[in-house]
Amino acid sequence: MEKIKCLIIGSGPAGYTAAIYAARANLNPVVYEGLQVGGQLTTTTEVENFPGYPQGVTGVQMMDDLKQQALRFGSDVRFGAVTKVDFSQRPFTVTIDDEKQIQADTVIIATGATAKYLGLPSEEKYKGSGVSACATCDGFFYRKKDVAVVGGGDTACEEAIYLAGLARKVYLIVRRNVLRATTIMQQRVMNMPNIEILWEYQTKEIIGDENGVNGAIVVHKSGEEKTISIDGFFLAIGHQPNTEVFKYFIATDEQGYIITQGKTTKTNVEGVFAAGDVQDPHYRQGVTSAGSGCMAAIDAERFLAVN
Repeated sequence: MEKIKCLIIGSGPAGYTAAIYAARANLNPVVYEGLQVGGQLTTTTEVENFPGYPQGVTGVQMMDDLKQQALRFGSDVRFGAVTKVDFSQRPFTVTIDDEKQIQADTVIIATGATAKYLGLPSEEKYKGSGVSACATCDGFFYRKKDVAVVGGGDTACEEAIYLAGLARKVYLIVRRNVLRATTIMQQRVMNMPNIEILWEYQTKEIIGDENGVNGAIVVHKSGEEKTISIDGFFLAIGHQPNTEVFKYFIATDEQGYIITQGKTTKTNVEGVFAAGDVQDPHYRQGVTSAGSGCMAAIDAERFLAVN
């Protein structure tokens, strides 16, 4: 059975950054990229808020840059997904693609979180061309334009308020006749003159052309349909952290996000660390994921130095 010092599960900014730091610390990291190589950012066309890219960069290109940097320092980057783990004792045993087993002295979990979508074919069609699950990431592209946000919780309200500061008009599409958000968030939404709440509406279809999204068909619970003219369509109905395979051993919160100790990346299992969106329900940015990937590699290095 293969034995390694540092196993990194997942790619994206957290996984690749952890690999860069771990490789430079002579931990000889092995990275299994997972089913979505490069993580969520590969679904984003243009990234303008990641430091070091003054002209912006595509998500795919940025992830390839990080990957190449990790490879340059000797990281062993492999395609494959972790399907089973045994963290009951060190070295930890991890199964790849239900076939290969490896043992690792330390593990960094960087499997990210998956945005929840409505399940419409048009969402997939226009993903990255007007459909987004991150207003902070993509809102800038919709300055002085009309957009829609789907959801009724705190996240949806936060996204709508953020976009209202940039866009000309924001439609907040709410399935129920009330908001689930906290009172203060509801008040802020109500006080924004350019936010219009579409109560008891659901999205039937997103429409567009070769240039991207230009509208959406929404249906009231009464059956009435109407078309709204928009340039951007934002999902804010939550994220699902990719932690299912680890839950038997790793402590998570009610939503499934891995709980880390204090300002570290340490989990409840000594020698297992978590970085990026898999442990971050609040920020979910490429730069914060990269930062926590750096932290996880340093935490792993320090752990190995005394164990």
